[in-house]
Amino acid sequence: MHLHLASTRVICSSCHSCEFKPRALSIRRTTSPDTALQRVHRKRSRACTVSCSAAAQDQHTMGADVNSTDETASASHDTDFVVIGSGIGGLCCAAMLARYGYEVTVCESHYALGGAAHSFKVKGHHFDSGPSFFAGLSGEGNTSNPLKQVLNAVGEQVECAIYDRWVTHTPEGSFATVCNGNRYAEMVRSQGGETALKQWKQLEDKMRPLQQGAALFPAAALRSDPGVVLSMLRFGPKLALTGLQAPTLTAPFAKVVDQVVTDPWLRKFLDLECFVLSGMLAKDTICAEMAFMLMERNREGSTIDYPMGGTSSIVDALRRGIEKHGGKIMLGSHVEEILVKGGKANGVRIHPANSRKPPTFIKARKGVISNASVWDTQTLLPNQDITPKQQQWSEEAKRTPQTGSFMHLHLGIDAKGLDPNLDCHHLVVNDWQDLEAAQNVCIISIPSVFDSSLAPAGKHTIHAYVAANEPYNIWQGLDKNSKEYKDLKAAILKPLWLRLGHPLFRAG
Repeated sequence: MHLHLASTRVICSSCHSCEFKPRALSIRRTTSPDTALQRVHRKRSRACTVSCSAAAQDQHTMGADVNSTDETASASHDTDFVVIGSGIGGLCCAAMLARYGYEVTVCESHYALGGAAHSFKVKGHHFDSGPSFFAGLSGEGNTSNPLKQVLNAVGEQVECAIYDRWVTHTPEGSFATVCNGNRYAEMVRSQGGETALKQWKQLEDKMRPLQQGAALFPAAALRSDPGVVLSMLRFGPKLALTGLQAPTLTAPFAKVVDQVVTDPWLRKFLDLECFVLSGMLAKDTICAEMAFMLMERNREGSTIDYPMGGTSSIVDALRRGIEKHGGKIMLGSHVEEILVKGGKANGVRIHPANSRKPPTFIKARKGVISNASVWDTQTLLPNQDITPKQQQWSEEAKRTPQTGSFMHLHLGIDAKGLDPNLDCHHLVVNDWQDLEAAQNVCIISIPSVFDSSLAPAGKHTIHAYVAANEPYNIWQGLDKNSKEYKDLKAAILKPLWLRLGHPLFRAG
């Protein structure tokens, strides 16, 4: 079946002392995207959608460019590829297909592009709905960053604020983590001691050849069977070496960690690094993911980048890349079914916006690519016209375990009295014992410290969330207008409010 999963992960952080004056508030749990390799282990959650701000729903836009669509693309038509979903992965896929001369149509159910990376505006505050931590987006020339590679390929750039650190808050205290190999090692020594530093150096040595392999070949394209070496020999000895490393790169990161790391603090910290990146601990995060991240973040000259204007700037750059190479984008176009004939996906059926109008059919000559979650994708497939092997894959995919959801808090506050040198990113750990426990790990982003246009004068924009540790089942079946729903929301939000206190707003 010509059905591909295009995905992104995409990644991206404590007292009552500060007085807050919220101006806008929206709380949502958003879909966390799946990756092909992570289907081997535990998966990110298909999250629900919850909004507690009528203003956020009424003003969930970031300008005509991102949210507009070509009306001529709404009719039934033929194309080479259909991409379902406009998350970062779907947009990157569509941009590259268009760049290399294929006809491509992106179908997005929402009225805004970006999936979990879309942005919205409330009362002058611009909010990111998903990832807020990026590395490798700035600079010129060759890059190992996949997103930057796509932007370069389609001739687009994103203006970024460049910085080098985030602040980690733990039960033992707060410390800065710097995007630099030597300073990172010094942080390990100062927080974990000499044994932790020694074992970190040993782990770096173990990871170095794996990092080279992860940089040469996309992790999602790696196979773990021996035949991968023969396939890669066609592209030269470097890729053949990557083929030899494939079983390790596609295995859990813990298999490498367990070889050299016994220090309790370092093991906990590496679990935290994995959890923030993938929503899973080292035992479930694939090694290639960590190998690439550590290489990209700790190499000489590495930076952290925040896209000026928010994540919508990335989404808009990819949109431009698609459209200028002839690609089509259809917003408000919900795919009801992937059309399959003879075991091959050959198009999609779009739910009509008006019940009095017939559905739209888009025929795909070469394939259908799904950027929807692995679970949602299965609901789009028909029960007939697929082979027994494809049916088996579909049933296995439906049983893929999910991680927890995300609870988001978006708010605007007065900047008066806050440290003028406030750091943008904060990672808060309440308890080391169970990083996956509900409301335990919080991530906080204050992008208005870099880009004043994201908030009204004298204000700050804040995006805080509990990372992949919110159980969804407690929300199922609740009426958003009920007292039970509102009481639960207030209770779940309390830890986030507590972590926005004085220790967070003190220099790390």
